[in-house]
Amino acid sequence: MNVSTLVKKISQLIKSAILPITKIKPIVLILIFASLMLSGCVNYDLGVNFNSTNNGQLVQHIQLSEKITIFSSDYISEWLKTLENRARKLSGSVERVSPSEVIVKIPFTSAKELQKKFTEFYQNSTTKEEDRSQISNITANLIAEDTNFFLFSRNHLVYDLDLRSLGMFTTKADNSLLNLEFSLNAPWGIKNINNNENILQPERHGNQLIWQLKPGAINHVEVVFWLPNFLGIGTLIIIGFIWLGIYLRYTVLPTPKTQTPGVHL
Repeated sequence: MNVSTLVKKISQLIKSAILPITKIKPIVLILIFASLMLSGCVNYDLGVNFNSTNNGQLVQHIQLSEKITIFSSDYISEWLKTLENRARKLSGSVERVSPSEVIVKIPFTSAKELQKKFTEFYQNSTTKEEDRSQISNITANLIAEDTNFFLFSRNHLVYDLDLRSLGMFTTKADNSLLNLEFSLNAPWGIKNINNNENILQPERHGNQLIWQLKPGAINHVEVVFWLPNFLGIGTLIIIGFIWLGIYLRYTVLPTPKTQTPGVHL
């Protein structure tokens, strides 16, 4: 489920939460909406974790405010089941931390597989009625490429997310109903590339970079980083042991004597 679908679902949840209280006095409604805008309704974190060239994980962490779940628990439960089914089709797993919080983990073994699984998991599954809404203008695209140098690989990752149609969820004070983050975790040399006017500046926490995505804007993330190729390193170690064995056999160890069998009359 992509960000577009997520936001549409949240819009429906907010609508379902509002309808039962439309008869409340205006001052009470103002207080409720102020509380929503200040605290945020949705925390959506998308993370890409690389351990090596052949091992990684795509992690999606969604946490909904109790202000939403208290009105729409049945709807949210059905939606979370949809996430579970999609994840399992991609050999992933789903952890329900609470009725309003879920963590989806999808493994991948290469940059190419990451890009493929991202596209399959976040493909648009909205109905025709939803497609006519303004929110359907949201687009997300992830490109992951790697260049193998035997012992190491150079990786280039680009993530584009158009959130211009979500300006309605942000106030003039930059308070938003949606808290959206994208993170990348890699062991070596992550470099943020600043070659786009929509580039975001990340926060660095050790080997992890975190970008705060902006509703109402085009978000562009582009990085280059290096990964160890354990397959190449393992191959080099095996070759080293073979060479060491040959060296010891013919240089250090004495040459075994060969005995000519005697002739018995």
